[in-house]
Amino acid sequence: MRGFRRSDGLFEVEGRVTDRKAHDFTPASGGPLLRAGDPLHDMGVCIVFDDSMVVHEVHTFSKAAPYHACPEGGRALQSLKGLRIAAGWSGEVRRRLSGARSCTHLMELLIPLATTAIQTMIQLRMSRPEPLDEDGRPKKIDSCYAYAADGEVVARRWPQFYRPSPPISEERDNR
Repeated sequence: MRGFRRSDGLFEVEGRVTDRKAHDFTPASGGPLLRAGDPLHDMGVCIVFDDSMVVHEVHTFSKAAPYHACPEGGRALQSLKGLRIAAGWSGEVRRRLSGARSCTHLMELLIPLATTAIQTMIQLRMSRPEPLDEDGRPKKIDSCYAYAADGEVVARRWPQFYRPSPPISEERDNR
């Protein structure tokens, strides 16, 4: 996975999966014998998005795949154009692409690609005001393990929103 800002102001992230066997292997497709180290799968996805995290373009490639039909499995990823990389991304990707709608390997790359996209935007996001909920609480709180309301990051960064975990009673400890 890697991400970068393009010269046109858009952002791009790409991910690739390569599957190699340590031994000679004949694919179930009946294709030719693959020698140890030759890729059974060598495929990837590239997503182009703007600073609002809206997908503008999706490109896929399959340099190696076990079946002749596999490269066509990337076409369905075009359905992601216009989708925003944000909360709910993983579920929406699965809803649009699971099963026989697309290549499973390409679809699975899209989940960590979203994380890569967010990390690619870190400099831009840090220059913007912190997104807050309707109560003025940073939306990051409780969005992941590190940002748990009872964790050290929240205690240090947003002490007014820190909520320590209730102590475990001695009775529970003795069970």
